[in-house]
Amino acid sequence: MNMTVEQAMNVYPLSEGKLIAGSAGKHRIVKAVNVMDAPDITDWVKEGEMLFTTAYLIKDRPSEAAKLLSKLDQCGSAALGIKLGRFWDSVPAELIAIADDLGFPLIELPYQFTFSDQMNGLFREELKRSTDALQLLLDKQVRLMRFALHFDHIRDLFEAVEEVVGDKMAVIGSRGQMLYNTSGLSDEELLDKRPWSLSHQWMKHGAWQAFRVPLMRQSQCSGFVMFFNSGPFHMTIEESLYMQAAELIAFHMNVNYEDYFEMSVQRDFGLLVKRCIKNGLPVETLQEYADRWELDIFAQPYRCVLSGFGRDENPVERAGRLEDLKLDLLSHTRVQHLKGLHIVLEEGVLSLFPDPGTAGGERIGEALEACFDGMKRGKGADLRSVISGRRKTAAGLLEAYDECLECRRLSVDWGIAGRIVKYDTMDLGYVFESVPFERMQMFCQRWLGGLLGKDPDYAQEMLRTLETYLECDGQLNETAKKLYIHRNTATYRIEKLGELLDVDFKKVNDLLRLKIAFMFRRILARERLAAGGCTR
Repeated sequence: MNMTVEQAMNVYPLSEGKLIAGSAGKHRIVKAVNVMDAPDITDWVKEGEMLFTTAYLIKDRPSEAAKLLSKLDQCGSAALGIKLGRFWDSVPAELIAIADDLGFPLIELPYQFTFSDQMNGLFREELKRSTDALQLLLDKQVRLMRFALHFDHIRDLFEAVEEVVGDKMAVIGSRGQMLYNTSGLSDEELLDKRPWSLSHQWMKHGAWQAFRVPLMRQSQCSGFVMFFNSGPFHMTIEESLYMQAAELIAFHMNVNYEDYFEMSVQRDFGLLVKRCIKNGLPVETLQEYADRWELDIFAQPYRCVLSGFGRDENPVERAGRLEDLKLDLLSHTRVQHLKGLHIVLEEGVLSLFPDPGTAGGERIGEALEACFDGMKRGKGADLRSVISGRRKTAAGLLEAYDECLECRRLSVDWGIAGRIVKYDTMDLGYVFESVPFERMQMFCQRWLGGLLGKDPDYAQEMLRTLETYLECDGQLNETAKKLYIHRNTATYRIEKLGELLDVDFKKVNDLLRLKIAFMFRRILARERLAAGGCTR
């Protein structure tokens, strides 16, 4: 049983009685009803019990009655009901005065009803209240389940859960960021005494109380939700509803990766990165924000990646394609594992990926290739990503971004065919870009002339083999894999090329000269194309 003394006094036939003293305690909780029929009743009274008596045990001892009242108050009894007419015609004034001083409810019970009548009336009311509350909670659970499958935005979920549960609510992210709060209390007040334990429990703080539940997904905690309940007591089934609502929120906060983070820390960090690149926001401000919210992107080496589309198009259409590209990057499993940040700029989607290794961004390039391969046919036909050099501090962000822009320009100027281009492979071209075309032509003839005079089909195939070999840093297995040929075939071709070009592929200088020759060849081919000529 859970009702206040005031509520119990409104239940028939107890409603026929009268609260004659101790009205200050009318909000005490009645948990059970008992009949006082033993002189040592105070040894057995439980907290929240309402006692009924005929005053037989204290009818001739008013002083004992006063002591009894004090002991009942100390035991946490809810109230004392006295049935007049058999042993007392009225309650002694001394007893009324003590009850008022203690704030202990003293009830004059109606003579015409038995104790059983009073108790049955209260039990029936409690049963009705519990049944109604259970039905209401079941209805709320059904509404929660229906809504779980139909919502478009995470905030819609918060608002709908709050409406169904019927209590104000606050949702806190794993780093302490306030995602939703309708309690009317300040964020600082609610976040007091963090970090919290990963267990559900009631929180009481001054004038408010809330049921706090961790938002768990498997063994990971993505935050907490607090349900603010102003009622004087709480039912177990009510806590069960809170737990179910918390599970629903936790599930969708984890499933809707982009939606969750777009409204929290990473969205704000992305805006700061954009302001830093475009509007001169100090890098120190960016670093301070990252430290505050425990973003470790600058706590380890990283690379910038700029992804975009080649052809010119309507700005609105381009913006829409870039937003779609960002969603593709966010939703692809291999890219997700890189734990990067993605920001849409006018130039493309800028991604910041941690790169603690020394593999030259190979892992990043492979993940991007897998993402682009998985796109619908035609969607990424003109898509290209450029990868900056490795940086170790936030101060290198602007330099890394400039490298992406320069790498994109050079890759377009030189006609690089790959979708993934690394700045680390373009630095030679940047150095030799101003070399006159005549000298480029002479250099290419010097190092590739032994092959260019052969049959055109043969020369083209061997040139492709040599260029692939250089791109793979002299790795025969990788060369054979990219050309879809056997390793022995690749080995034979490289040996033959060594003879035709009079080079030693074991010498770094020869490899470097050949790499420069191919770079010059691409520049010359572009110039011929621009002039209306034909390329080899």
